Amino acid sequence: MEREFDVVVIGAGVAGEVCAGRLAERGLSVAVVEDRLVGGECSFYACMPSKALLRPVELLNEARRVPGLVVGDLDTRAVLKRRDEVISHLDDSGQLPWLEERDIELVRGRGRLDGERRVRVGEDVLVGRRAVVVATGSTPLVPPIDGLADAHPWTNIEATTATSVPTRLAILGGGVVGVEMAQAWSALGSFVTLVHRGDRLIEREEPFASEQVADGLRESGVEIRLAASATRVSRNGVVRVSLDDGSELEADQVLAAFGRHPTSDDIGLETVGLEPGGFLRVDDALRVPGFDWLYAVGDVNGRALLTHMGKYQARLAADAIMGRDVAIRSDGARSPRVIFTDPQVGAVGHTLAAAQEAGLRARAVDVETSGNAGGSFVGRAAAGTSRLVVDEERRVIVGATITGSEVQEALHAATIAVVAAVPLDDLWHAVPSFPTRSELWLKLLEAYGL
Repeated sequence: MEREFDVVVIGAGVAGEVCAGRLAERGLSVAVVEDRLVGGECSFYACMPSKALLRPVELLNEARRVPGLVVGDLDTRAVLKRRDEVISHLDDSGQLPWLEERDIELVRGRGRLDGERRVRVGEDVLVGRRAVVVATGSTPLVPPIDGLADAHPWTNIEATTATSVPTRLAILGGGVVGVEMAQAWSALGSFVTLVHRGDRLIEREEPFASEQVADGLRESGVEIRLAASATRVSRNGVVRVSLDDGSELEADQVLAAFGRHPTSDDIGLETVGLEPGGFLRVDDALRVPGFDWLYAVGDVNGRALLTHMGKYQARLAADAIMGRDVAIRSDGARSPRVIFTDPQVGAVGHTLAAAQEAGLRARAVDVETSGNAGGSFVGRAAAGTSRLVVDEERRVIVGATITGSEVQEALHAATIAVVAAVPLDDLWHAVPSFPTRSELWLKLLEAYGL
């Protein structure tokens, strides 16, 4: 059967849902195709469950910093039960009313391009008169380390949904997934060993953020092995990981935390003359160059593998499909990002090194995140540094990094300052309330010399 819609969206993850919803709310007929869970990776296997595992750790550590509170230990069973509630026990039925209210047709099955403006789902063909949007996301990357695949490693999918706590957990990779899952499972009772080939964790962030996160993990009992790589993995009752320095470690489970691969291998790209596999390149309107009807949003285009950036791209793509003149302004490695360890890391824009590499005459100023009156009440005595990276020629902020206890909500003010290029002299008149940690902005501007 062949049916026509204004737009067909392949993938009902967060980016696909947002794009479909924005289009439908403006009167277009929309079909969205999904062969797994509506809501996608973020809702069920990444952002939401990982934060459900990490939030109790964060609260427990913060409560222990406040004198006068009697604090117990984590109830592992209760934490996992709450995690299951957050991910709706891997049942997406609660997501469906949102689509139904907007008259979006959900087509269950594997969607593949089948020529211009056509998407095949089984025996059915859906035609997108105005556009087809690819929002197929990404999958965990498991590199060809000898024996790793045969050892049935966890990826983020298993690490965020496991129902029991491994006695010993080996984590390969010191990026965001690696450090967050090390924090979570260590708190839940695993002895965690984190192996990272680089000289520091979360290498894309400021060096002080790497150091503080590493210190926090070590304090929670995580063993960290830097400048080391796995050369072989085997499982025979226990998991054995051989490292390139000749050492070996044993664990009950191993987590492969090596990044992501775009889900573009089998979506029919060859039927429209595009090469399968790899990220699907798009222009600043999220349109695939050379095609006036084909768009790609979210992880699959590789511009910024972050849920909130996928949602942002989805909104812009929807506007472009409706004929509006759009151009992406917040993008790439400088997108706002949060790592939910303790201390947390919130960052947007350039690090100091990245700004200098970009040819900017950049200067950094640092203050203690809780070195203000608000720090007497939140993040008391917690490690944390706040940094602004300033373009000296334009006197605007081009990057910010904030580490410390519960800093995630402070990041948006920095994002506004960076994206809007607010002059420092104007920021000086944005008065922070007292006694809150937002005074760190005042302290940073004073440190700059205003």
